[in-house]
Amino acid sequence: MNQRFCAVESRAIDDPLVGSGTHPERNLLLSWPRSKWQRNLRQASDMPEALLAALHALPDEGRRVNLIHRREQSERHHRVFLMPERQAFDIPRDTLGDFIAALRRGDDLSTWQPSTVERSLVLCCTHGKKDKCCAKFGFATYKALAEAVRQRDLPFEVWESTHLGGCRLAASALLLPQLRKYGRIGDDDVLPLLESEARGRPYLPCYRGDSRLTPHQQCAQVAALEWLAARGLEADVRVEDDTAEADETDRDLVVTWHTGRQEGKLTIRCHALELMRYDTCADLPNGPSPSRVWRAVEVREGTPALA
Repeated sequence: MNQRFCAVESRAIDDPLVGSGTHPERNLLLSWPRSKWQRNLRQASDMPEALLAALHALPDEGRRVNLIHRREQSERHHRVFLMPERQAFDIPRDTLGDFIAALRRGDDLSTWQPSTVERSLVLCCTHGKKDKCCAKFGFATYKALAEAVRQRDLPFEVWESTHLGGCRLAASALLLPQLRKYGRIGDDDVLPLLESEARGRPYLPCYRGDSRLTPHQQCAQVAALEWLAARGLEADVRVEDDTAEADETDRDLVVTWHTGRQEGKLTIRCHALELMRYDTCADLPNGPSPSRVWRAVEVREGTPALA
């Protein structure tokens, strides 16, 4: 009997990558051995109950929590990252609860001897207990990313991560603190993605969007970047706020761009449609469900004319 995967089903129906890049800006990353991860992205089987309760409280206080792992990290000595602060801490397990408590109180954390995170973090989802696609596709991609960084001495730290959202888009990755998400990363994408990010540019073939933007703004952003790339331009872009109603299915968004020598404006028309899809492999037995996705349907130079 052939095994089904939500990532294969997603690709087959042309489920768009773009518009799926949402992710909170404030993050706590906690190293914990992957063998102990549970289905919940913040939970490990050998976590003390008090620590687990504190970690579960952090999202309600405005900070997402993910567990991370790499083989060389000590099991009893934990690496903690705070983003976007770009702070890193090395904390023994027996004082980890005290650190989390101090963080939640808003205490000065200098006594914990933070270091500055100089290299961007690349998190690759390998959370097989959450979704089998993240094990099947994610782990191989993690190894390829880590090896490429090692061989080329690229300016990144690569970590395995618990659930990053979008299991159907495995292999998925998140770059911090830049907050750019990627999906469907294949072997041929690994090095070009890293080299593009090393230049401070998103890698468009796998780009899901800037996590600071709404799904339709991500749609406009990527359409503008693709339009510019087709003309040999590598530009910085900014998506202007739009005033459309939330339930409108067509939105015209203005994107300004500049290269240092050139600048301009584009109007991107993004269209919302309903797609029947499986969000995770757990949905496969029950059939697909409707989801709203965005596609760019028109790119025009200049700003839209007033009615």
